[in-house]
Amino acid sequence: MLRYLPFLLVLALWIYAFIDCLNTPEEEVRGLPKVVWVIIILLFGEVLVGPIAWLVAGRARRGPAGGSTPSEWHRNHRAEFVAPDDNPEFLQSLKAESKKDEALLKDWEADLRRREEELRRRESGEDSKD
Repeated sequence: MLRYLPFLLVLALWIYAFIDCLNTPEEEVRGLPKVVWVIIILLFGEVLVGPIAWLVAGRARRGPAGGSTPSEWHRNHRAEFVAPDDNPEFLQSLKAESKKDEALLKDWEADLRRREEELRRRESGEDSKD
């Protein structure tokens, strides 16, 4: 079965390129007329020259649906680097985290005091029983 894999891959690429060429509108075909591309794909499909030539040079590349590629977007939206200690948003987040941590610490301290008091009461209650 494995010995048929290269043949199947070549056949799949050949069929894909042929169908893609047929489905591509004439105005999107680059370089040569569409009929010539079909002939090239069919004649040179077994050695992969035709399908690869079609995929690389024959069809026009389409841009993304949003209009610009990620690299174009990043070129147009350069952000200045701001050090964390100069970034007001970062400093605000630190203050919020600090307040949360302080509240949690106060809760833990109150719980610890309550448990210690409870333990003292139990120990004093056991000592009075003896």
